[in-house]
Amino acid sequence: MAASPRAFVLRHTRLRPVPGLEEVRLHLADEVLPLWRAVQLETDDPDAALPYWAFAWAGGLAIGRYLREHPEAVEGRRVFDVASGSGLCAIASIHAGAAEATGADIDPFAAPAIALNARANGRRVTVVRRDVLDEEPPDVDVILAGDCWYDARLAERVMPWLRRARDRGIDVLVGDPGRRYLPTDELVELAAYDVRTTTELEDLDLKQGWVYALRPDGQSS
Repeated sequence: MAASPRAFVLRHTRLRPVPGLEEVRLHLADEVLPLWRAVQLETDDPDAALPYWAFAWAGGLAIGRYLREHPEAVEGRRVFDVASGSGLCAIASIHAGAAEATGADIDPFAAPAIALNARANGRRVTVVRRDVLDEEPPDVDVILAGDCWYDARLAERVMPWLRRARDRGIDVLVGDPGRRYLPTDELVELAAYDVRTTTELEDLDLKQGWVYALRPDGQSS
């Protein structure tokens, strides 16, 4: 990797308010595909992951809106944002009064993006850069899972992990625009919002983002 990941994030993004959550500012890119190509060249990896950390996705936007309307969900509590990307959900939770927030992501550029975004908002977010789905759920009060259902393999891994968290008494909030692998039969809808994503992969038009809780174990839809 020729440059530091932090320098790469700064070079390829602009700090700007998040649509619909203007109290939050993130380092965001304009287009996915040119940035993805830059990541591939920077890492010398043609299979590098899409730069999810450089965009505000529908599920995260919905969670942010929900926490703004329902700060009691996180106020004074310890929050863990899985597959954090830009850190949007973690930062939104601190805005809503969370006692502490952690963002976890395996992308080498996500960690500096989360740190830069937290600093831009005058917030502190702990960053974990490892695959936490291979571990037991952390000792926290709330887990936020935004936009984790775009890929079959990730969906297969994240749902059992979230179930274990729920069974330990951790509150779980899921945010998603209704992607193919979202297990709606295991979820209870809490809210729906019109959101405006910042990536052309999901169109710039308004779309719907939902927030869910996990259905209690043993209950069916």
